[in-house]
Amino acid sequence: MLKKELRANGLLAVIFLGVVTLYGSMITNMFDPKLGDSLNAMMETMPELFAAFGMSNPGASLTQFLANYLYGFLLIALPLVMILLLVQRLLIRYTDRGAMAWLLASPTPRWKLVLTQAFVLVAAVVLLVGYMTGLCSVLAEVLFPGELELDRFALVNLGDLGLLLFFAGLCFCSACLFQSSGPALWVGGGLSVAFLLLDMLAGVGEQAEFLRWFTPVTLYDPVVLANGENVLPLVGLYLGAVVLFAAGMVVFTRRDICV
Repeated sequence: MLKKELRANGLLAVIFLGVVTLYGSMITNMFDPKLGDSLNAMMETMPELFAAFGMSNPGASLTQFLANYLYGFLLIALPLVMILLLVQRLLIRYTDRGAMAWLLASPTPRWKLVLTQAFVLVAAVVLLVGYMTGLCSVLAEVLFPGELELDRFALVNLGDLGLLLFFAGLCFCSACLFQSSGPALWVGGGLSVAFLLLDMLAGVGEQAEFLRWFTPVTLYDPVVLANGENVLPLVGLYLGAVVLFAAGMVVFTRRDICV
């Protein structure tokens, strides 16, 4: 089952690796300390727009630049799309196509089946973040030797991974909880998108800043992590991810599944 799912979803993972390679290479190559004044001038003309996408502080170092322009929005939104597609392929489509009956009738225990699907989902997220960490580190060393603070950049990626695993756990739990394909996909997916939008709105101005209290995205601040500060909130994201995945597995193994 594990080999089957890895083969079946390998192409999807490769496609997203290609997409993030494009954006990662392009944004890393854009770094130039001399452009700081120009970027600040652009932000002054559209401060709300830049703030909404987490780009209100370009930073003086390459680490801060990548944290702001790459990890502030792109490396949250793009992997979230991959997570939604994987959850649909790993869990929801089997019920829609009636294949769940065949899976449940196999000698494989139900807990092992759902654990395998969770492992594939987590592995894809870890692969994507790990790949981006390596790619940007190599590009930075080639293009701007010594500019990237590897320890702080690792913290940024650790935070990104925690947030994405939280979203993956939320979508996974939703898929295990609901029988119908619509709620199964979009309760978790819709909440994830809503959390991201709330964080974007909270960054627009002081009047909307209270919205940060209603989204777990607040626990992940790539710019703060790029400064080597406030690592503790990441623990909440990882614990939340563990709880959501565990809850999804328990629900899947205990509930009646219409086949």
